[in-house]
Amino acid sequence: MSNTASGLPIGRGLLCLIVAGVAWGTAGAAASLVYRTGDMGPVALSFWRCAAGLALLLAVRLVRPGAAAPVREPLGRRVLRTGVTGLGLAVFQTAYFAAVSATGLAVATVVTLGAGPVLIALGARLTLAERLGRGGAVAVAGALAGLVVLVLGGGDAAVRPAGVLLALLSAVGYCAMTLLTRRWGRDGDGDATRTTAGAFAVTSLCLLPFALAEGLLPHTEQPARLLLLLLYIAAVPTALAYGLYFAGAAVVRSATVSVIMLLEPVSASVLAVVLLGEHLTAATLAGTLLMLGSVAALAAQEARGAPPAGDPVTAV
Repeated sequence: MSNTASGLPIGRGLLCLIVAGVAWGTAGAAASLVYRTGDMGPVALSFWRCAAGLALLLAVRLVRPGAAAPVREPLGRRVLRTGVTGLGLAVFQTAYFAAVSATGLAVATVVTLGAGPVLIALGARLTLAERLGRGGAVAVAGALAGLVVLVLGGGDAAVRPAGVLLALLSAVGYCAMTLLTRRWGRDGDGDATRTTAGAFAVTSLCLLPFALAEGLLPHTEQPARLLLLLLYIAAVPTALAYGLYFAGAAVVRSATVSVIMLLEPVSASVLAVVLLGEHLTAATLAGTLLMLGSVAALAAQEARGAPPAGDPVTAV
């Protein structure tokens, strides 16, 4: 199967999303190493992540100018697309960092990544007429249950209303970014590299004043180590991962996209156990298996095609 507008096969779109989710999961571990290396704050890190990612993408376009797809949309629509996608990314990232600060990593992760699939499934049904089906609804529910077990099962968590509201705002930004990418991708407008570069440019501009207030340039006794870490974050979980995300999200149903991207906390948990020496708890194992099973089931359903129009549909 392939998306008729973009020509990217559904299977390749699913693979792009899986790689992107796994790559996103490495960002947390890399960020923790950045914080240990210097005094860089989260907003400054987010700014440099997007700004350096943009520079890498522009360098790729200079080296391979023929790789970009021809522009097929009017300038005004392209500017609107870039601005809205970049704003959604800025809200998604900044509100999430603020939620982590306000209510802790566990609660912020569960609320943001848990609300995302629900909002996206509802938005896709209302704005894109994408039906999830009973099997898809079960897979989404299983993935969300696995997320809760994985993140909250192993420790204490304090729920603070302000942090929850910020996490919901982050989920709204994620939802808008995913739905708009799917809508424009279905029309065949633009290409993933151009979309990613434009989003990074807008996000960097949005974050710059806040990063300046926080402190743009960190103090460190290990500048080479810090630079390598920043380059990794800019290259793998940013330029590569978001490029793959925008490519896959343009051809795969939005609800499926949101569930596959839950591979991020799975990847982060596995990395913490393998590389950072954290203990493998029963909750970590159970949540990981539940989420992986749900992702596999929904990906298989996506590869077979969306539910027929006459099938019963569960509005999630």
